[in-house]
Amino acid sequence: MVRPLMFIPPVIFAAIAGLFAYTMLSGDTNELPTALAGQPAPVTEVAPLGTKTPLTDPMLRDGELKLVNFWASWCAPCRVEHPNLTLLAAEGLPVYGINYKDRDRNALAFLQELGDPYTALGTDPKGAMALDWGVYGVPETFLVDGDGTILTRVAGPVTERAIETRLGPAIEAARAD
Repeated sequence: MVRPLMFIPPVIFAAIAGLFAYTMLSGDTNELPTALAGQPAPVTEVAPLGTKTPLTDPMLRDGELKLVNFWASWCAPCRVEHPNLTLLAAEGLPVYGINYKDRDRNALAFLQELGDPYTALGTDPKGAMALDWGVYGVPETFLVDGDGTILTRVAGPVTERAIETRLGPAIEAARAD
């Protein structure tokens, strides 16, 4: 004997699965909003990493457009984005690095292996400052204007697509102002 109530759980499950599928397919899943867009960058206090110029808060408010990149040596997508950060730095866009919850020796080995695109660098070993920036996980990169205002964020690796669709237009708009 078939009971009508036994179909309710599968129907509810199918409806929820359909809603999730629609949500995932209908939008840009790589674009996580940031509440900090249009806001001043949080005060930046990081420990120095190696002998590299340490990142300081005044650097974020130095009059230049820049990227602030949260990364770690243990982060596979950080390896993927690294050549793109190097390219942006070579094109004259300062890139500031904040090493996230990592061991200094591992971070320095990562940079020695892949190259160092960072104008200045610091480490956030406990991730406390990353919380102030609203970082979900690494890599995350913020475009910051010359007065220290966050313009946009790329949550995930800075890929060619992210440069074409997010960073490139935001950089051009900021430079036009």
